[in-house]
Amino acid sequence: MDKQQEYVLRAIEERDVRFIRLWFTDVLGVLKSVAIAPAELEGAFIEGIGFDGSSIEGLSRVSESDLILRPDPSTFQILPWRGGKHGTARMFCDILTPDGESSPADPRNVLKRSLEVAADSGFTFYTHPEIEFYLFKALESETDPLIPIDNAGYFDHVARGQGHDFRRAAITLLESMGISVEFSHHETGPGQNEIDLRYADALSTADNIMTFRSVVKEVSIEQGFTASFMPKPLAGQPGSGMHTHLSLFEGDTNAFYEPGGEYQLSATGRAFIAGLLHHAPEITAVTNQFVNSYKRLWGGQEAPSYRCWGHNNRSALVRVPMYKPNKGQSARVEYRGLDTGANPYLAFAVMLRAGLKGVQENYQMPEEAEDNVWELSDNERRALGIEPLPGSLNEAVAVMERSELVAETLGEQVFTHFLANKRQEWTDYRAQVTPYELARVGLI
Repeated sequence: MDKQQEYVLRAIEERDVRFIRLWFTDVLGVLKSVAIAPAELEGAFIEGIGFDGSSIEGLSRVSESDLILRPDPSTFQILPWRGGKHGTARMFCDILTPDGESSPADPRNVLKRSLEVAADSGFTFYTHPEIEFYLFKALESETDPLIPIDNAGYFDHVARGQGHDFRRAAITLLESMGISVEFSHHETGPGQNEIDLRYADALSTADNIMTFRSVVKEVSIEQGFTASFMPKPLAGQPGSGMHTHLSLFEGDTNAFYEPGGEYQLSATGRAFIAGLLHHAPEITAVTNQFVNSYKRLWGGQEAPSYRCWGHNNRSALVRVPMYKPNKGQSARVEYRGLDTGANPYLAFAVMLRAGLKGVQENYQMPEEAEDNVWELSDNERRALGIEPLPGSLNEAVAVMERSELVAETLGEQVFTHFLANKRQEWTDYRAQVTPYELARVGLI
């Protein structure tokens, strides 16, 4: 038993914890959970907890169904919404094969492998997500119309607004679990909110995003709302993105910072951006994994549809935020393509490997896009070398299928299953007849 495991066992006894939930995700990023009693935890640390992996999306084939969950004691937290007496705690788990090896299909392991690649080059990868979501009035059924809880807009302060109370409650729970929040505010769409998590190493951030989603869902149920992380829940309104700030550190030094460089951005930072832009079409199926994701990407409202970078240009896919003079630690880049429906473990893994490829092979960053690329004509964009992202899930899957970088990052099992799942989603989507189509041909 190491010190962290001993601490967890002691904390469970001292705080009267009666249930420990072991969390992990399937390949698509759906949170899974199994509860064990405190008496079983020591054995779980040593031997793990067996389960049927073939019943979980993408984890194993029926012929290789036995898998093991081993809790990561560094992720131990009390779940504050479960009450103080006879409490419930949670830990994220690593998924192992029966011989004790890391499962190649574990999304958390996919990210760990990419972080090891970065570490081999001397880098630590940090991320800072801005998470958008909608709050709707409670739904009685899936066919009910989506009615936002307010009609406010960007940064609006609504006196006694329900969104204020919601964000305060959610942030209080997050902070009580050790998840630091940097900002929160009303976003552009009616009922749309944003909460920004403070930067952390990428694995901790991915765990925090999964916890964040659970907290938001719990608070919405408690307050009588329906929370949605759907990338584009309302036609004609902004989609929900998860703009993520990225940086590489070498020890305590920000590898993206160079005093005197343009926007104080180093050669490493510029090559990282070039890698993100070059490989963006290949990773888009992972960062934007649903049919609905492309209604956000191609729906206007500042969503990034084209491969370009800019400084204050919010129509660009990659943005170099305003730097703080003499604060080199704050140098970073912002990837604006990611949406709230993505599996954060897989998304961070492919974004990191795309950027690292640019650094390792010294990709050259293209010229900065200073215009609103949405307002340019197709000819103007072509003349500037600005190319579009995939226009649909079908296009994104076709590009991903040919990508050596994504295949290597995800590993054969995750890569193959992800492609199969997304092809089926596209097939199912094409078979639907929507109200728009019925109205278009005059049937309603």
